[in-house]
Amino acid sequence: MKQNAKLGLTCSAFVVVSACTINPRAYETTPVEVVTAKGTVTCQLYTADLVVWDRAIDRPENMSVEEGDQVCLAEGKRRAIPS
Repeated sequence: MKQNAKLGLTCSAFVVVSACTINPRAYETTPVEVVTAKGTVTCQLYTADLVVWDRAIDRPENMSVEEGDQVCLAEGKRRAIPS
């Protein structure tokens, strides 16, 4: 009986967690362009109080993905609602 109870609890927890999956697309704003010394980076920002997903969706060829993402994260923080 204990094994069935554990299995039931595990399945219930999985269902609850999977139902809480957040879709970032629901929080996307219109992409913005940020001019840098290396060129223009197009950023996908999200809501003004959520910057952890901010990322580059286009960047100059001479810029790494990580650098482009950092530009966008900084732009998201600049535009963020003060807490």
